[in-house]
Amino acid sequence: MVRIGIIGIGFMGRIHYLASQHLKGAHVVAVSSRDPAKLSGDWRNTRGNFGPEPGMVDLSGMKKYANVADLLSDPSIDLIDICAVTDQHAALAIQALKAGKHVLVEKAIALSTADANAMVDASKRAGKLLMVAHVLPFFPEFKFAAESIRSGKYGPVRAAHFKRVIARPDWSADISDAAKTGGPAVDLHIHDTHFIGLVCGVPKQVFSVGTVEGDAVTYLTTSYLYGPGGPAVTCSSGAVCMSGRPFVHGYEIYLERASLIYDSGGTPLTLLTSDGKVTQPDLAGGGDPLSAFTEEIQAAVDGINAGKEPDLLSGQLARDALVLCHRECESVKTGKAVAIS
Repeated sequence: MVRIGIIGIGFMGRIHYLASQHLKGAHVVAVSSRDPAKLSGDWRNTRGNFGPEPGMVDLSGMKKYANVADLLSDPSIDLIDICAVTDQHAALAIQALKAGKHVLVEKAIALSTADANAMVDASKRAGKLLMVAHVLPFFPEFKFAAESIRSGKYGPVRAAHFKRVIARPDWSADISDAAKTGGPAVDLHIHDTHFIGLVCGVPKQVFSVGTVEGDAVTYLTTSYLYGPGGPAVTCSSGAVCMSGRPFVHGYEIYLERASLIYDSGGTPLTLLTSDGKVTQPDLAGGGDPLSAFTEEIQAAVDGINAGKEPDLLSGQLARDALVLCHRECESVKTGKAVAIS
């Protein structure tokens, strides 16, 4: 039985806690928060953009830590699930790894490439798994796309366009704070760069145009430049829509022998194959976002049991996704194509 301790009881900490109730071979045994109310089970102020309405939670029988150091020194805990604000990820993850714990840390892996590198290095030195909770590949429509591409069933990717656009959230002031989260071009868009890195690989260059508020890039459209013969891949992402449409994401992916189309705003996943057929694949768990988080955390648990980092939760892949976001922001601000290094 893998025993989990969650650090940070905000919106995502609550989602991870709820998703963990359905794990096999693991359960949450401890939570850590600096807020006494949350340690008492009052989670009413952890509202986000999906999931059940927050309320009171019965934490009887649960270990409750106001001090993170006390949680990390608890020998009964195997996996530390970090759901704190992004600017705290590196320090907390490195402390946990040094304490001999496996780590699952919410995206983005960190704010800076240097911190991400330090986290990956700390994992290697400690001999413990560093896993980054990028949930998108576990959502049914994106899982289907990833499996179709990586299996080679329909041939290589020729071209693709991804999108992820939200209204400015009234439930999180941090998303616009570049010092805490990196702003929308990191906190939101990193879902896309992670998925693109997973299914298309890391490009040689990026060229981006977008909008900037203060230090934060709030919206961008990027061309990922793979060089001659590489796929033609683009993405539009940001927090610019009016509140009447709070969220939409999707893709059009053109493979050698198939096309995949999906738009959460109204187009279900559609598969067009070279024989002229148009089908809508059956998808498991499509109606409940929590099921994707359960599958994500289950992958971390299975990775611990197998002694091997799950590829979908790879720290290196998460680090590369962060680098892409930073290079895209640089391209927006300079108006030039930027090399990935």
